Amino acid sequence: MIEINKKNESALKHSAQKSIMIQSYKKKIKTEENYDTIVIGSGIGGLTTAAFLSKEGQKVLVLERHYTAGGFTHVFKRKGYEWDVGIHYIGEVQRHNSAIRRMFDYITNGKLQWADMGRVYDRIIIGKKEYELVKGVENFKEQLIRYFPEEEKAIDQYVDLVFAVVKSMGPFFSAKALPSFLSRLLGGKMRKKFLEFAGKTTDEVLRSITQNETLIKVLTGQYGDYGLPPKQSSFAMHATVVRHYFNGGSFPIGGSSEIVNTIDPIIEKSSGTLLINAEVDKILIQKNRAKGVLMTDGRKFFAKHVVSSTGIFNTYEKLIPSATVKKHGLKKKLQKLKPSVAHACLYIGLKESPETLQLPKNNLWIYPEKGDHDTIVANYLKDPKAPFPVVYISFPAAKDPSWSDRYPGRSTIDIITLLPFDLVKKWEGTQWMKRGKDYDQLKAEISDRLLEVLFRQLPHLRGKIDHSELSTPLTTQNFVNYKKGEIYGIDHTPERFKQKFLNARTPIKNFYLTGQDIVSAGVGGAMFSGVVTASAMQGKNLVKKIYKNKK
Repeated sequence: MIEINKKNESALKHSAQKSIMIQSYKKKIKTEENYDTIVIGSGIGGLTTAAFLSKEGQKVLVLERHYTAGGFTHVFKRKGYEWDVGIHYIGEVQRHNSAIRRMFDYITNGKLQWADMGRVYDRIIIGKKEYELVKGVENFKEQLIRYFPEEEKAIDQYVDLVFAVVKSMGPFFSAKALPSFLSRLLGGKMRKKFLEFAGKTTDEVLRSITQNETLIKVLTGQYGDYGLPPKQSSFAMHATVVRHYFNGGSFPIGGSSEIVNTIDPIIEKSSGTLLINAEVDKILIQKNRAKGVLMTDGRKFFAKHVVSSTGIFNTYEKLIPSATVKKHGLKKKLQKLKPSVAHACLYIGLKESPETLQLPKNNLWIYPEKGDHDTIVANYLKDPKAPFPVVYISFPAAKDPSWSDRYPGRSTIDIITLLPFDLVKKWEGTQWMKRGKDYDQLKAEISDRLLEVLFRQLPHLRGKIDHSELSTPLTTQNFVNYKKGEIYGIDHTPERFKQKFLNARTPIKNFYLTGQDIVSAGVGGAMFSGVVTASAMQGKNLVKKIYKNKK
């Protein structure tokens, strides 16, 4: 049960801004000083770790600094609307025997349900031309061959390469759960094949099979799902995302808040607790062993194990005592990494149903006609008034069959684009919702530009907007605690996958990492990290549990 005290309940309803300033702990179920494991952060990586450990009989305390749990899986409500912050679609959950579906079923006892988005899950729009990505591997290939009949061989090769990468993933990520001596003994062999793919850029691999610029642009039309254009991204990261959606996209019925709502009872059943408005100041370390956490209000919690799901930069720069950071050379390791891309999201509310407004279920990926992805991004970073390098439009109200029961006569739309942190950096340190007229003016300009992109695709929506508000990298920094408002943790470059320290285990005894930084971007990567971390802590392969799970 996620609880807040009575004093805070009213404040949370009336003022999110005030509520985040207040610490709150459970009153109905008294918190204890000692737990088996403390998990810092309630994103999907932390929740998955906590759920797996809870099912192993551990009493787990999950600490969330935000006034709502879930990390990028949380929702927020405003003026009679609800928006999903980070969940726009999930792949592979319609296949009950897929690994990700089995993981979701295991950590929710099968309570989380999914709605299929239909035949077309993504529509890639380049200038005035559209390309549909359709569910089913053969359908996917056939559709692309219709668009590019002269590239049939390249398309077949591409799909084969995607599957080859996915086949090599298991051993690579399993190596992250091995004890140090086994990692030295077996890790090299387990990592080798995956690193052959991960060590090349997406552009490098694609140009080895085709020189068709438009085909390359279409095949990489989902690069926003991991944040880096083709000449910068690791092909392994690209391939895992593409494979993830080969069988279509799905959306959680009831909205993404159902993820934490269905996981929390699993934690509670083993006497665990999920606390919100509970910010950790430091991890308590004695003789290089994690002992617990010190909260910002001075309270201490102790545990046999501590897990951080707050990102590797937050963890090593803010939560670990400086003497320990220096002892293990952690700052030097961080210099090998870069924060991922920052973004802006325009949240839109409309006072008509998705059916009345004829909103599609599929996502739109919209790109300028001229130039490759990397060139377009580079031009935009030099001049933010240049065309947006990518605009992603999602229609969550149309994807969720329960939406109209919960919000009759209303709809929502999310519009996302890249937004450099430097563009808003001068307002860093100002108060959320009170950053000044210049900041508000910048947001209004970006919002108007994004709306025009929407209206070019769906002109009948012009004049229908009831409410809109824009989040910037500062919003992400404020609520998710990423230092530059990054959405995918660290950049998924070829160099990133070579870093062996991006691991569940750390040099500090009884202290572990979880989340997308130790595996890969997105919900699937972060979720699998939870299994990797829990397996490392338990000293056994917990993946087997999801395949034995009757439910």
